Formats: sequence, C-alpha cells, structure tokens
Amino acid sequence: MSIDTTTAVAAAPGLGIAVGVLLIVTAWSRATAGSTVSRGAGLVRALRRVAGDRRAVARLTMVVAVGAGAGAVTGWVAGAVLAAAAVWFLPRLVGPDRAHARRVARIEAIASWTEMLRDVLSAAAGLEQAVLTTAPLAPAAIRGEVTALTARLESGQRLAPALRALSRELDDPTADLVLAALVLAAEHQARQLGDLLGSLAITARGQAAMRMRVEAGRARTRTSVRVIVATTVAFAAGVVVFNRAYLDVYNTAAGQAVLLVIGGLFAGGFAWLARIAAGEGHVKVLVLDSAGPPGARDGGETVAGGGGRS
Repeated sequence: MSIDTTTAVAAAPGLGIAVGVLLIVTAWSRATAGSTVSRGAGLVRALRRVAGDRRAVARLTMVVAVGAGAGAVTGWVAGAVLAAAAVWFLPRLVGPDRAHARRVARIEAIASWTEMLRDVLSAAAGLEQAVLTTAPLAPAAIRGEVTALTARLESGQRLAPALRALSRELDDPTADLVLAALVLAAEHQARQLGDLLGSLAITARGQAAMRMRVEAGRARTRTSVRVIVATTVAFAAGVVVFNRAYLDVYNTAAGQAVLLVIGGLFAGGFAWLARIAAGEGHVKVLVLDSAGPPGARDGGETVAGGGGRS
C-alpha cells in the first residue's frame, strides 16, 4: 500500500473526530444560550436536538461526503478535517445574516403585541386578561413565548413571575422595557399603562428601523468578507488541483501538523472578519429577575447596564 493510500485510509478516523468536534461545538453553543439549566444537561439536550434536526443531519451528511472526498483526493488527514470544517462553518460565516433578520422581526412583533395589549386595556380589561386575550393573536416571531406565558398563567402562576420568565425567554432589550412596565403594573398597579404601552410600541418600531439602517451600512463589510473568504478558498483549491507538486512538502506527518495550524489560523481570521461584519450583540437593559443584590432592584427589575447595541 502506497503512502498516499495509507494516508487516505487514515483520513477516515480523522474525519470522524472532526465531525464529532463539530457536533460538540455546535451543541455547546446552543447549550450556553440558556442560563437556566446546567451546562452539562444543556449540552446533552442540545446534542439530541442536533441529532434529531433534519437540516443538521443533511449538513452532517454533506460534511462527511466532502471531507471523505477531500481526503481521498489529497491523501491528507488534515485535508479531510479542514474540508469538513469549511463545509460546516463557512455557510454561516459568509451567508446571509439570518440572526439579524430574526432580531428585527422579533422587535416588530414585540411592538405589535404591545399595541394589542394597549388596545385591550383601553376596553377596561385587566392586565392578566389582556395577556390571555392577545396570546392567540400574537405575531409569529414571539407567539411561542407568549403561548408559554399564558400556559404558566393558566397553571396558577402569578403574573409578575410569569412575565420575568418571558423576559428570559425573549432575551431582548426592547422586550425588557415593555415587560418592566407590565411587571410594575402587576405589582404596583401603575397608572396610565395604556399610554405607556403606546409609547413603548413607538420606541420598539424605532429600534427596528434603526437596526435596518445599521444593517444597510454593514452590508458592504459583509460583501468584503465574502470576497476575501471566497478568494482564499478558491486559491487553495486551485493549488491542490492544478499544482499538486507545490504541496508535496505537506505529505509528511509534520507537514500535516503544519497544515492544520495554518488552516486553524485562516479559520480564526475568517471568524474574526465575520464577527466584525456582524457587530456586537445586544446588552440587556434590565434583568427582570427576583434575585439580585439588595438595593439594586425596584419592583423586581435589576439594572444591568447600558442600552442595547445593534
């Protein structure tokens, strides 16, 4: 058996390890998104969700196919691992910013639901009854969370703790402003809540419009990132296909290790570029939680920091 054939066969376990690492990294990122469960239990549940997700299974199949093909063509374990990692991560790095679209849709949904609450409250309905009445009509972007809120209320939970749980689920600064007003109204019977909700709805729509303007400015940066990544990947593939002799130095074990290091450096650079294009995540304005240091809360709301960031 030749050295190239032996290396190609050895690429199979290396590819399996790479796929396992990709699954763990993806599941870990999903598990750390929620702070109410332990990381270990959250990681197990996230792994099960990834395994049960059809799109994840399809992506995993593509990763295995491309990684195996790259290992067979190049005869490199590192080639299989890097190709698999590229197929798994690059679409999210250079693809459309779906997370931003979801955030904007959620803000607009919060504004619409706030207006619904204002209109129902103007008909002399109580706050809890207004929440239960508007839940089936809530916009699709937040309907699942609002439905969970109504389920908690119907099971006997008090309104203020249920609203704090909704704040943790929505995890949005604009939602925190609305829910803080609702919590204060539930605990202290705030006056003119309808007028306040109307103002907050206008603020929410202004936030959505601002995010769209910021997104338009970042579109040029994301285009530059796509060009850089595509050019680098195309150049690497071209060298492998058309000038393989230039890469013979990587046929040794030491060369494979160096290739992995180089690939890791490029991956870190791509991730950094993608982060610059995406901007910073938001910072919660209020932490609607009953826990907190004494004197730091007013009616259950703990101030967490400055305003949200786009």
